[in-house]
Amino acid sequence: MSKPEQHADNHSITPGLTPRRPLFFWLAGFLVVAGVSYYFYSHAADQVHNHEGKPENPPVSVSVATTRQGDMPVYLNGLGTVTALRTVTVHSRVDGELIKVAFSEGQSVRPGDLLAEIDPRPFQVQLKQAEGQLLRDQALLKNAELDMQRYQTLLEQDSIAAQQTATQAALVKQYQGTVEMDQGLVDNARLQLSYAHITAPIAGRIGLRLVDQGNIVHATDTNGMLVITQTQPIAVVFTLPEDAVPALMKRWHKDANITVDAYDRAGSRKLASGKVLAIDNQIDTTTGTLKLKAQFDNLDSSLFANQFVNIRMHLDTLTAVTLAASAAIQRGVDGPFVYVVKDDDSIAVRQIKTGTVDGETVAILEGLSANEKLVIDGADKLREGSRVNVVKRDNKILEVPSQHDDQSVKHSKRLRS
Repeated sequence: MSKPEQHADNHSITPGLTPRRPLFFWLAGFLVVAGVSYYFYSHAADQVHNHEGKPENPPVSVSVATTRQGDMPVYLNGLGTVTALRTVTVHSRVDGELIKVAFSEGQSVRPGDLLAEIDPRPFQVQLKQAEGQLLRDQALLKNAELDMQRYQTLLEQDSIAAQQTATQAALVKQYQGTVEMDQGLVDNARLQLSYAHITAPIAGRIGLRLVDQGNIVHATDTNGMLVITQTQPIAVVFTLPEDAVPALMKRWHKDANITVDAYDRAGSRKLASGKVLAIDNQIDTTTGTLKLKAQFDNLDSSLFANQFVNIRMHLDTLTAVTLAASAAIQRGVDGPFVYVVKDDDSIAVRQIKTGTVDGETVAILEGLSANEKLVIDGADKLREGSRVNVVKRDNKILEVPSQHDDQSVKHSKRLRS
């Protein structure tokens, strides 16, 4: 083959290779343009999204209660045991057979009521003996006194020795002493006879009978015959924590007429009302409590000796204070606070200082005023500025109970700021 032909062949191959390079560059350029376009589009979308802002959280559904101004009674609560003011175990004062039981178990008695009789015959015999001895010695004394009068007359006439008159005077003194002793024996015999009739020493209620008719009873019996417990009035010994002592003593010195209410073991039913009778003079170091005694008339016999009761003492009354629902009180590291619903249905967090709690009501000492709406339900997701939807509005909180209302003791406590 000639050189011109070879040159022609080489020239024909080169055009076949040249078109592949522009296709590759076109594809690469397309991908670069697409990537840049996606980047700018995404960036613009983010800017638009950021410019418009995130959508706001929906309002939180809450229930509220409105504060009000009123009076709040201040109570102290303690645990107590009913104690009889007087309890008497009746014993026989003499030995003998119990011939009569004149009482019924559980009967109420008054002082002087007949309870039982001991066989009186031995004591009647002793009384007769003593009375007979007294009569004999009284006769001897009378005779000696008459002789003394005669001796005095004879002595004045110098018809008798002075020594004989003195001896007779001593004999009169002797008989006088004997008569006095005999009179004592008569009185003692009469007293022993009276002991055969056993009467009630106090007013109260009789317990179960401890001895039956026909038994021989002794003055030295340890168990006695019966027990009488005074129930009207009756006392309750109860305790208060030592941190309540300053307020208690301040009120006691101001006015010792402090009323208390006794509730059942569950603290749900009021049993009786009474007054503080006495305050102990020392605090029990083992329990950190102070003992007090209150007295109750107990006319309906609702209190029994050794019964466990809850005591609620009306110590004072806070007047014209802000009252709020206790369910609205929240706890935080800075102390108690509440969520206040403002007029635009947004939330304001308010620190407060609480006082006495009575049932479902709490006294607010600082931080709130009357007619403010507080969140009582649905506060879990709230914070400052949260939007709320009030699903239930109470025009007022529960009424604050008066000191005479039967409120449950177990719900009464003091919130400390």
